[in-house]
Amino acid sequence: MEPALIGTRLASAAIGPLLRKLLAGDGPGAGLTGADRPVRLASLLSFRGEKRTLTEKDVRKLAATLVARTCEGPGGPPFPPDETEAVTDALAAHLLALGDLDMDDVQAVHLGPRALARRLRAAAPAPDGLAADSVLYLDTATEWACHHILEFFTRRSSFVARTLVEQTRGQAALARKVDALAAAHPGPLAEDAAFERRYLAHLARKHGHLTIHGIDLRDTREEWPLDVAYLSLEATGDARDPDRDPREHTSVRADLAPAAHERILLRGQAGSGKTTLVQWLTLAACATPPAEGMGYLHGRVPFVLPLRTLTRHGERLPDAERFLSAADCPLTPPDGWADRVLSAGRGLVLVDGIDEIPEAERGRARDWLRGLLSAYEGGNRWLVTSRPTAVRDDWLARDGFTELTLSPMTPAEVATFVRRWHRAAGPAAAPYEQRLLDSLRTTEHVAQLATNPLMCGLVCALHHERRGYLPRGRGSLYEAALSMLLVRRDRERGMGAPYGVDLDEAPQIQLVQRLAYWMTLNDRFQMARGHAESLVAEALPAMGLTDHAPDQVFTHLLHRSGLLREPTADTVDFVHRTFQDYLAAKALVDHWDIGVLVRNATDDRWEDVLRMAVGHARPREAAEILSELLKAADTAADRPSRLRLVLLAATALGHATEVAPEVRAEILRRTGEVIPPRDPDEARELAGAGRMVLELLPGPEGLDERTAHLVVVAATHVLSDAAVPFLARYADHPSLGVRAQLVWAWQRYDARAYADGVVARLDPTELRLQVLDDERADELLRLGLAPELLDLSASVSADRAAAVLARCDPRELRLLDHPPGGELAPLGPLGSLEYLALPTDAVWRTTDLPEGVPLRRLNFLSLPEDGLAGLARYPLLGELPYLPEPTPAVWRDLRALPQIERMTFSAEALADCPEDVVLPRVSFLVCYGGGRRRRDHSLDDVVRVFPGLQLLYLSGGTFDVSRAGDLAALRVVRTSSVVLTGTEGLPSRVRVSA
Repeated sequence: MEPALIGTRLASAAIGPLLRKLLAGDGPGAGLTGADRPVRLASLLSFRGEKRTLTEKDVRKLAATLVARTCEGPGGPPFPPDETEAVTDALAAHLLALGDLDMDDVQAVHLGPRALARRLRAAAPAPDGLAADSVLYLDTATEWACHHILEFFTRRSSFVARTLVEQTRGQAALARKVDALAAAHPGPLAEDAAFERRYLAHLARKHGHLTIHGIDLRDTREEWPLDVAYLSLEATGDARDPDRDPREHTSVRADLAPAAHERILLRGQAGSGKTTLVQWLTLAACATPPAEGMGYLHGRVPFVLPLRTLTRHGERLPDAERFLSAADCPLTPPDGWADRVLSAGRGLVLVDGIDEIPEAERGRARDWLRGLLSAYEGGNRWLVTSRPTAVRDDWLARDGFTELTLSPMTPAEVATFVRRWHRAAGPAAAPYEQRLLDSLRTTEHVAQLATNPLMCGLVCALHHERRGYLPRGRGSLYEAALSMLLVRRDRERGMGAPYGVDLDEAPQIQLVQRLAYWMTLNDRFQMARGHAESLVAEALPAMGLTDHAPDQVFTHLLHRSGLLREPTADTVDFVHRTFQDYLAAKALVDHWDIGVLVRNATDDRWEDVLRMAVGHARPREAAEILSELLKAADTAADRPSRLRLVLLAATALGHATEVAPEVRAEILRRTGEVIPPRDPDEARELAGAGRMVLELLPGPEGLDERTAHLVVVAATHVLSDAAVPFLARYADHPSLGVRAQLVWAWQRYDARAYADGVVARLDPTELRLQVLDDERADELLRLGLAPELLDLSASVSADRAAAVLARCDPRELRLLDHPPGGELAPLGPLGSLEYLALPTDAVWRTTDLPEGVPLRRLNFLSLPEDGLAGLARYPLLGELPYLPEPTPAVWRDLRALPQIERMTFSAEALADCPEDVVLPRVSFLVCYGGGRRRRDHSLDDVVRVFPGLQLLYLSGGTFDVSRAGDLAALRVVRTSSVVLTGTEGLPSRVRVSA
């Protein structure tokens, strides 16, 4: 018989009165005139106490009646007929076990029928030798009996009245505690909360919109609401870690990275979305309720610190109390507010633009950051942004920063951006949407341009403005964009001359070039408004514009050019760094400052300027710039500098309209000398040279495993469909690292072409396959692939996710971002699952997980709503992830999981563990120091909670290990950031190592 039918019969109205006999009658009121104690279950049962009305024999008869009623009707009994008596005895034993439970009725109702049934099964003698069907029936019958019993409890007049009384008492006690806390701390608590509400509202207004350059067409707006316009991009982790599992997917959604990493250095090219990400994180922290997947920022207070603003007048970088004033926030916080926020570990510190301060000042900025980190050690989240080459790879490594790099937009992300842009641009843009999407798929030079949000916006605007036609090449694109922004948009919108100035395109370009030239030569990205006005005034006589008032000309450029803005009342900068670089490059070529260009070639802030200068230059001038770069490479002091200059010449070559054949050949020859790359950084730099590098990279024949992997890293960073046939040559390579890199690159190219040429040919052994959207899900199903290791993105629709999981039944599954379709339903049919990673901020219950699977590892960031005890049904589950702030209930749930042997906690969380919790089976523990209270930590709690510990891994903070000898055998491993005390006199069996 199906369990559903059993449940239907047991839930019927005829069963209820039978079970009602188990309970004694009750009287009205809340029972406050008695002993004023919770009502124990034993006092509510009719077969216990002095006034019993049922005997144990009667309870058995009642159980027999229940069993008989269940077996009535068509379909036959749900268990073997010869086991009827044994099933009846077992059910009676479960019902009688109610009298042995040490709990009251309120606790029983709180448990719920399923958990109460488990308690009854544990308290009753285990039935011997029953068939599987009999056991299933017994479990179902017990649970349904508990449904009825708990329903009766809630109907008791005394239960309802007493529950209300207890709730009132609890609320009153809570109010007293809050009042006492407020009385002890009368000022800051209330004042801070009021200020934070104003501050978060201010940040939401300030950062809640995103300017998409080029969208200011007729009848459209220049700004989008950020929560509509934001496009989540991928960030790639550092792949150089020799201990990294090569199966691991090294990309993460950039806006979710701070959930897993407390400190991040994020690199990205100009226009790649670094500042937009800072805005989005700020808005997410201010939002109530938080955006999907961003709940990890709820309760955090953002501090947005753009370095070019903080250092524009040469000021000292601010301490915490000056964060707001230095960042031009008009609000005045209560005294000590920022210090209290950061000391409590609630801060979200966003340091934007290390590359936007002079190189000589970056060391000072790092010292400032280290001072903040030392002062506010635990709990806060830190994000620092920079262009890729502005600081070396290990610049913040010893400070515990994880390095991530924003990836170029994938074709799917570009398509999403294009659709959003055309929706925002209005009905007039609709006819051009599909034509542009077709061009992006079929025209390589268009696809090569649209690799970041800034360039995508310009491509969309120009494609619309030119009625479906685009200029070729990056330089031509900028030239057309400047023409559109400076002249055509006002003219075609009938704006006239709102500031009394009507200038042609050429003089406007000359004037803004002058500002860009000064800023670039002086290593600045902002300038004083007064100085900008004086530069414009000085230029007007030479341009024959003496009949124009300088202040009117400057105001026109500021408000109508679309290129300049006022970050504060007394400063001016360009709306985007790329426009400054382009215009400065043109000015440098016009002045023929080739020496300035080459002298600054190794400065990361000049790389784009130099490339664009080659694009502006005439053939002879371009050849001279490129030749000088190669000469500078010859005299470079080390290989990294030489490589950088050669590759800069190679990438600049792609911007030139015409170059002498011998110069081109020499650059290609010199580029070939640095192939194959020696490390991942060289590989990624090499890819910057574009598709030409594919002709220089070697095939797999004769390469060792490491070199083959580095070649594939370089090729997968070349965003051109020409890379697909090259990568297909490596599809049969046996190395897991090579195969994993090839899988990661699937998102970057056409889904079907890459699936046929590369993915279908990969050896699946220990290979983790990523399915990041419906296109790739369809390809996996079409090819009949069934990977045992699978990553499934939130972008995959629920029906595709279910189809993929049904096909694969993976051994390891990672759900990225949030559950497919918003729920864990597709997990039900899985039968082979050994490892499951749930997404950040997932709302889940242990009952959502598949039954009967050999689960060994489970990763999650948010605790299950029904507690951890439900994981006891996975006997092979030997490890739990980091539990940041376990409550006493969580600690007690852990006692129900004797199979767990490996755990991770903070030292502060261990100090809060209840005295009655001991976990003797745990043999491996990772313990993090630091924390919000910033104190030294002893091993007292470790010894008390984990008496069977054999390996203790310590990270961060100071630990007193004098009690380590109380453990039978222990090895202590520590990171370089750990300070140990109490090591004197430790027994030899306690080994301490770094």
